[in-house]
Amino acid sequence: MKIDLSKESIKQFISYFGVGGTAALVEWAAFSLFENALGIPYLAATALAFLVSTTVNWLLGRTFTFKNSAYKDHKAREMALVFLVSAVGLGFNMLLMYLFVSVLGMDTHLLKTAAKVLSTGIVFLWNFASRKYLIYKN
Repeated sequence: MKIDLSKESIKQFISYFGVGGTAALVEWAAFSLFENALGIPYLAATALAFLVSTTVNWLLGRTFTFKNSAYKDHKAREMALVFLVSAVGLGFNMLLMYLFVSVLGMDTHLLKTAAKVLSTGIVFLWNFASRKYLIYKN
């Protein structure tokens, strides 16, 4: 896969960084709420936070980053593709959470939240690349 370093692609990446950052903040807050406040087990809290943040990411991404989407008249198909690709990201995220929490022992509320932040950062690159080169490719 050839990496596109054009001005337009760099602008898209910066925009996605803002969109992804916002969605990440939503994800971390939701994870903290689900895991810390509601006592939902961390892997289930990870999945629920993913659903919330992916919805936010899709809405913001189509509004700000991938405005010229070929899916303007096919929102359901676009959303399905975003959630499918994001589900792969969720798999990576859950694997990383398991490794950080269960294998490396990051098992306090604070360390689980730190593990969530690390996992999200690692999976961010997958999310951007998959949207740019698989879903919203020209």
